[in-house]
Amino acid sequence: MRIARFTTGDDPRFALLEGEAGHEVLHVVRGDPLYAPLQPTGQQVPLADARLLAPVIPRSKIVGIGRNYADHARELGNELPAAPLMFLVPNTAVVGPGDPVVLPEGSTQVDYEGELAVVIGRVCKDVPRERASEVVFGYTCANDVTARDWQRGDGQWARAKGFDTSCPLGPVIVPDLDVADLALRTRLDGAVVQDGRTSDMVFDVPDLVSTVSRAFTLLPGDVILTGTPAGVGPLAAGQRVEVEIEGIGALSNPVVTR
Repeated sequence: MRIARFTTGDDPRFALLEGEAGHEVLHVVRGDPLYAPLQPTGQQVPLADARLLAPVIPRSKIVGIGRNYADHARELGNELPAAPLMFLVPNTAVVGPGDPVVLPEGSTQVDYEGELAVVIGRVCKDVPRERASEVVFGYTCANDVTARDWQRGDGQWARAKGFDTSCPLGPVIVPDLDVADLALRTRLDGAVVQDGRTSDMVFDVPDLVSTVSRAFTLLPGDVILTGTPAGVGPLAAGQRVEVEIEGIGALSNPVVTR
């Protein structure tokens, strides 16, 4: 099942995306599936006639996890954290498939970071690891775009990882996906620049959901970014960056200047 959020020029709606590539159809559902059971309306919209949006706009928060792949920590000269390293990203950073990543004025190095994103499905707190799957709505692709010079200079990561357009999400949410060992690749202008697997995470998804929920009450639509494998690098205006995760699909965004 692939849950999409889309528009044809009117208010955003949700749908189930079905069909083979090039012939995909949106089967429209009533309301927001985060808050109500999936109820098909019977209406169908060819994907070619619609624009996919970010599949979720967190009403509360995005919780990022830093240095959760050993090879990525090493490439930046960092030690592995003893516990998940958390930071917050505002929901104003979210954009969807095809939306531009706008390079922020004043930064001289903005990097891509392809990641698996976890979408929370219900209010939860202090979730045991063994029950983490009960509070997860599904999974999507993310690009944790980072102003690396600001990250180094500020001493904390709010501006570096939270500027407008720094958090592309999409293209769909996939519930009930086994994310223990999925291929994760990032491409820059078609060339593979990151090639990892979710099994390489230092802290896996159940660990992250459990640990994050001990720090924060999680609400429906909250997103946890699970970290990035090695191969991060700079973006330039005119390029296109694509994050593809096995079983989910590909999130593609152009890079522009203001």
